[in-house]
Amino acid sequence: TDDILVRLFKANNKSLEILHNMLELDVNLNKMKELHQFDRLDVWELVNRPLCKNIIKMKWLWKNKRDEENTGIQNKSRLVAKGYAQKEGIDFEESFAPVARLEAVRLFIAYAAHKSFTVYQMDVKTAFIYSPLKEEVYVNQPNGFIDPYHPDKVYRLKKASYGLKQVPRACKFEMSMMRELKFFLGIQIHQSPRGIFINQAKYAQEILIKHGMTSCDIVGTSMATKHLDDDLSGTPVNQTKYRTKPTEKHLTAVKRIFRYLKDTIHMGLWYPKDTGFELTAFSDSNHAGCLDSRKSTSGGIQFLGGDKLVSWSSKKQDCTSMSSAEAEYVSLSACCAQVLWMRIQLTDYGFHFDKIPMYYDSKAAIAISCNPV
Repeated sequence: TDDILVRLFKANNKSLEILHNMLELDVNLNKMKELHQFDRLDVWELVNRPLCKNIIKMKWLWKNKRDEENTGIQNKSRLVAKGYAQKEGIDFEESFAPVARLEAVRLFIAYAAHKSFTVYQMDVKTAFIYSPLKEEVYVNQPNGFIDPYHPDKVYRLKKASYGLKQVPRACKFEMSMMRELKFFLGIQIHQSPRGIFINQAKYAQEILIKHGMTSCDIVGTSMATKHLDDDLSGTPVNQTKYRTKPTEKHLTAVKRIFRYLKDTIHMGLWYPKDTGFELTAFSDSNHAGCLDSRKSTSGGIQFLGGDKLVSWSSKKQDCTSMSSAEAEYVSLSACCAQVLWMRIQLTDYGFHFDKIPMYYDSKAAIAISCNPV
């Protein structure tokens, strides 16, 4: 028996050693592919270490790209700069870069469904190493790939590299066609001849598994009929508000949301084709709903064609309203700002709206909007 155990132990060690070597070989191959892209695109050049210059360190990152079924597609190695060591005004000037809002993504999906388009997904190849740099940026040689003849030299970047502060603003890239769009930014997208359906069933399922709520009892709504008992400060527990030092009562309130997700995990948004595309909006608010600050909460939703929901919001107002009319007017102004943004977005799709209906239930707020004083 002892001999058998020894043999099994040696066999397992040998298997683990083989597996480790295979993984190490795969990682090294991916590193070499990444460095080949740097050389092919002439991203950097080896120079003597300059005096009184900030030398930014590099590090390797690894990622296993997965599809909507959580199946591994590709193992990638990425060489990135430790951009947090950069100094503003010396190593970079501007770092701002525009990012698409989720409302813009839903607008695009709704338009694709309206026109019966099929949406395809494209892969970005090394997005950040195509654009030339204006500043002088120096980085050290990556670990494991130091030039044996010039170990003290550093690289001067000719083009942008991952991790730098200014990279998103200087982004240029090549793209390659992948397939029909099915998964994007955590959203599952199901395309059919009748329209497009989007939801986050996979994300919701992962949350339930993470917190051990897969077999919990379901509820029909995420909102309780009344708030739970007061917390330690005497305020009724509201899981939609941020709280520091949460207690068990807060956790109980959050678990109700998980129980609601369990019942509605496959629900989502449906964008049918061959329907209208008129922009309409609805808005409402409460008055002094927050017991701590006596601030009101604004709410608004926007539809296309009356049946395609593309934007919604529920947010505590920044100011304290003296009356319900004032709270309703503030909510209406926020909804109007969102409608104006959406109208500008829709002009890119060839839609021009002169009048956009906004529905509200406050005559006072409507009167103030029509004749501001």
